[in-house]
Amino acid sequence: MKNLIIILITVCICFTASAQNDVVTKLFNDYYDDENFTKISVSSKMFELFTEIEPGDEDEQEILEAVSKLKGLKVIAADSIGNSGQLYTNAVKKISGNGYEELMEVKDAKEDMKFMIKEKDGIIDELVMVVGGNKSFFILSLYGEIDLKKISKLSKSMNVKGMEYLKQLDDSDGKEKNKEKDKDKSK
Repeated sequence: MKNLIIILITVCICFTASAQNDVVTKLFNDYYDDENFTKISVSSKMFELFTEIEPGDEDEQEILEAVSKLKGLKVIAADSIGNSGQLYTNAVKKISGNGYEELMEVKDAKEDMKFMIKEKDGIIDELVMVVGGNKSFFILSLYGEIDLKKISKLSKSMNVKGMEYLKQLDDSDGKEKNKEKDKDKSK
């Protein structure tokens, strides 16, 4: 009986862990066979290979530390799709209602962008970015143990389509710090 209880608890934990990524995985699977989309999937093994590189300087060391904690990256992108706004809206609705917290939103005349995270015990397990507008649609899911400052540096060094959007995280952090400094000066 004791073994049966342990097995049931283990199965429940495994099911819960796999369900965490269900909504994002489903979105990727929905578009995977569509020829209008570019699909990129980077496994944990690829990130492990990066960590074997000798860092040349302090910035490279930070990037390698960030990479060593990543488990995977998935990207689905389309450059010329007619219903990009609707795809964006649907994706954000599906993701938002499943334990993801909004980190940042950017709206302009050309496109909308939303960053969402899933956190556990103060550690970011997954960063999801959804971009839509101007006939383009983009979803990025980065999972593992994520340090946002290091990830924005990583985005500058990787030549993966869409990673340039992660620079927004670093830019917004700087804007927030400037706002805080301005408040302190006005006191």
